[in-house]
Amino acid sequence: MARHSRRESFSDIAASVVCPDTDLLWPFGKLDGLDRDEIRETAYEIFFAACRSSPGFGGRTALTFYSKHNGGGDNEGDNVGGGGGSSKGSGFGSLGRKEVVTTPTSRVKRALGLKMLKRSPSRRMTPAAGAVSAPSSPGNGSSIGGSSAHISPGAGFSTVPLSRPRRPLTSAEIMRQQMRVTEQGDTRLRKTLTRTLVGQTGKRAETIILPLELLRHVKTSEFSDAHEYQIWQRRQLKVIEAGLLLHPSIPLENTNNLAMRLREVIPQSETKPIDTGKTSETMSTLCNVVISLSCRNTNEVCHWADGYPLNIHLYVALLQSVFDVRDETLVLDEIDELLELMKKTWSMLGITRPVHNLCFTWVLFHQYIVTSQMEPDLLGASHAMLAEVANDAKKSDREALYVKLLTSTLASMQGWTEKRLLSYHEYFQRGNVGLIENLLPLALSSSRIVGEDVTISQGSSSQEKGDVMLVDCSGERVDYYIRASIKNAFSKVTESMKDKVSATEEGEEAAKMLLQLAKETEDLALRERECFSPILKRWYTVAAGVASVSLHQCYGSILMQYLAGRSTITKETVEVLQTAGKLEKVLVQMVAEDSEECEDGGKGLVREMVPYEVESIILRLLKQWIDEKLKTVRECLSRAKEAETWNPKSKSEPYAQSAGELMKLAKDAIAEFFEVPIGITEDLVHDLAEGLEQLFQEYTTFVASCGSKQSYIPTLPPLTRCNRDSKFVKLLKKATPCTASSGEDLNNLTGGDHHPRPSTSRGTQRLYIRLNTLHFLSSRLHSLNKSLSLNPSVLPATRKRNRERTTNSSSSSYFDSTQAGIETASTHVSEVAAYRLIFLDSHSVFHERLYVGDVASARIKPALRILKQNLTLMTAILADRAQASAMREVMKASFEAVLTVLLAGGHSRVFYRNDHEMIEEDFESLKKVYCTCGEGLIPEEVVDREAETVEGVIQLMSQPTEQLVEDFSIVTCEASGMGLVGAGQRLPMPPTTGRWNRSDPNTILRVLCYRDDRVANRFLKKSFQLGRRR
Repeated sequence: MARHSRRESFSDIAASVVCPDTDLLWPFGKLDGLDRDEIRETAYEIFFAACRSSPGFGGRTALTFYSKHNGGGDNEGDNVGGGGGSSKGSGFGSLGRKEVVTTPTSRVKRALGLKMLKRSPSRRMTPAAGAVSAPSSPGNGSSIGGSSAHISPGAGFSTVPLSRPRRPLTSAEIMRQQMRVTEQGDTRLRKTLTRTLVGQTGKRAETIILPLELLRHVKTSEFSDAHEYQIWQRRQLKVIEAGLLLHPSIPLENTNNLAMRLREVIPQSETKPIDTGKTSETMSTLCNVVISLSCRNTNEVCHWADGYPLNIHLYVALLQSVFDVRDETLVLDEIDELLELMKKTWSMLGITRPVHNLCFTWVLFHQYIVTSQMEPDLLGASHAMLAEVANDAKKSDREALYVKLLTSTLASMQGWTEKRLLSYHEYFQRGNVGLIENLLPLALSSSRIVGEDVTISQGSSSQEKGDVMLVDCSGERVDYYIRASIKNAFSKVTESMKDKVSATEEGEEAAKMLLQLAKETEDLALRERECFSPILKRWYTVAAGVASVSLHQCYGSILMQYLAGRSTITKETVEVLQTAGKLEKVLVQMVAEDSEECEDGGKGLVREMVPYEVESIILRLLKQWIDEKLKTVRECLSRAKEAETWNPKSKSEPYAQSAGELMKLAKDAIAEFFEVPIGITEDLVHDLAEGLEQLFQEYTTFVASCGSKQSYIPTLPPLTRCNRDSKFVKLLKKATPCTASSGEDLNNLTGGDHHPRPSTSRGTQRLYIRLNTLHFLSSRLHSLNKSLSLNPSVLPATRKRNRERTTNSSSSSYFDSTQAGIETASTHVSEVAAYRLIFLDSHSVFHERLYVGDVASARIKPALRILKQNLTLMTAILADRAQASAMREVMKASFEAVLTVLLAGGHSRVFYRNDHEMIEEDFESLKKVYCTCGEGLIPEEVVDREAETVEGVIQLMSQPTEQLVEDFSIVTCEASGMGLVGAGQRLPMPPTTGRWNRSDPNTILRVLCYRDDRVANRFLKKSFQLGRRR
């Protein structure tokens, strides 16, 4: 760069300017006011001026050539530089300065790996003799923007002898063609330099302010019209403005008077050309100001084109001329000579060798891109130049602007390459996948150069913001490219699926998309392994493994997103998970195969693959499904507790409606459970059964919550003694003068002899529904247990307790506890229903009427008629399986009622010894009812066994009073441990246990209390001081 302190404005470098027709960022800052054509024309003018002393550009021989022929366009065959048409020239530079090149052997092309063009001799030859030649300055009618028909004023012609052979083009002619400069413009340039350098042939190029000299010497008459001249003049002024005002190499203060005057002059050319005559005050001002601004701080060099970014724009335009205008994918064989000539512009443009290397690297790279990436050699050449750039970047004497320029240039190249490498699945197909071999080394080299000790100073001094060190990450770049490209390719696949996948209500559609995605993911993995991994493995041995890991992570992310919206299991979800499991196995296998040569055998990569845990997810979802089903059953149970009325569902279904709903939900849950397309283990079956059993037990407890039998048993009256002359007996006899009327009254209470009405209340009937419900549950549990136990798809258990249960499955059920609970609950409900029926519903015929007054007038027959009707209704309501147990409990309750009448009947009952025959007869009738009712629901031996207690009491009633007293004394003493009662001792009062039987002291005492004779009366009074009945 320039040797002076520069204005280090890096904002232009950071500006995102995209090169035309590409997506490559322009790294050299934005240059306002000058378009590409203007920059190219100016660059050629600078190039020509710098090379004016070289043959063909205006040296001594060339100037003579122009003096004689005046730049005419009629021939190109004159001897240039004394070399004539020699065919032995070998170029410029270290090989000597010759005029033409016929057998190019380019060192640059060999170093960059570029092939020689090997053109036919006519490619770079002048036209044949006898034809109108091209102008002595470069170019012919084929040059872009040129005009072969135009002849400059004063131009002369010379006829070339017919025998003169064609000659190769000079470097000046090649350069003019390549820069697309018109013959007219070239002529003006030559003439201007001739006029400027008259008498100053030794003047250095960097001391010439070329735009100013052109403005001074080129006149309007040299253009076809005034407008063309104005455009040309305007360009020269814009170059001056850019070099001295907008982008000066030496910092310029805003208050500089010279700059202010220049800013006043330049806009004048916008409406019309300014007067450049010798007497023009404007031109005089312009010359003074431009010279003063250009030569500030130095008298040796004029700084008008070496400010950044103007100088880089101009130099890049020169470098781009090395590409053949006929085929822009090719580099000219004359590149050595052209680059050597371009070196002459360095002093004018402030270019250094590192900057040249950097710009040339970028130009080769840019040309590869603008030519549709048709020539990989250009990319290889750019990569080769990066080696020079890397060497330059390591030098310690780098300028801050160069470092910034280096960073922006490499960032531009790296950005373009990485855009493709980060999405190589999109940019490269089977036909062009080999291009990765060219791009990848360049990207890695760029990354390495940027990362190797490149420090950029930010701000005006290092003390303000410090230094920023760029970290070298090149070792991980290929890994990064693979992961990023895989992610981008995967994103393309999923882009259209995301909405459907996240819509949980579209479960089936989302599942289809996940299944399709799994297939495409596997295809992508196979394509990666076949097409890209063999190339990438040269730089990264586990390329295929990393790709597989990335795909595993990408699909896993979508899978988790899909599962996040699903709290229960379905066939579709299971299919998605099972497919994901298969995909995971394929990807893990790819990682294993690709990692065989790794030191750790690929364990590091495998650790990155967070397992999908398909089996555990399925298990978790299935357990969640079980919980949801159990929750549904529990909700049904809760509703039953709040709203169950215990009315039968229908005549054919005499159980609670809630029981039917509960069992239907359980049945459906079990059926759906086995429809899930996975291997159902005994453990899962047990989990479901255990949850259901808890609910069944809770429901059973709810059904059995109907009170207890004790609430229906009447309170025992206090013990008293009775005598024959008691007031109660007298009053009773007065009230009932004859036994017949009493029997008739009882008959009327039962509704007559022929049409007795059952006394079963609605509450008792609801208890029957509860009992039916329990038996319904029991029967359905058997069915559910079969469904769970006999399903052939159930796999062996893994938990120990379940394995043990499976071993003993022939003798156990999943609902054993519930069945036991139902059995207990059924007994309880039957008992409560029986006691309610006897002690509440039949209270009027049993406890209130039986044997009231005297036995003969209040026999059991009316009560039996009511009992039979109640039993008939009970068997009609109850299910067959419930009838036997219910009948037994009614029998027990009725026997208990008889005992209560006989032993705790209250003041209204007295018994004589001779009453026992009638009572015994009545009891036999009662027993017969149970033996005959319901076609053997209760076996006769069961009836006899249950009747033993009552029959024992009746037998006590048949004994003499003296015998009763003696027996009572004996059993009381034995029970209390007193032994024989001595003189003056009293017998203890036996406790009331409620377990009446003939050997119970309390039972014998009660028989005595209800015995109406003097012996009993005297014994009770003497022994216990019992009061008489009132």
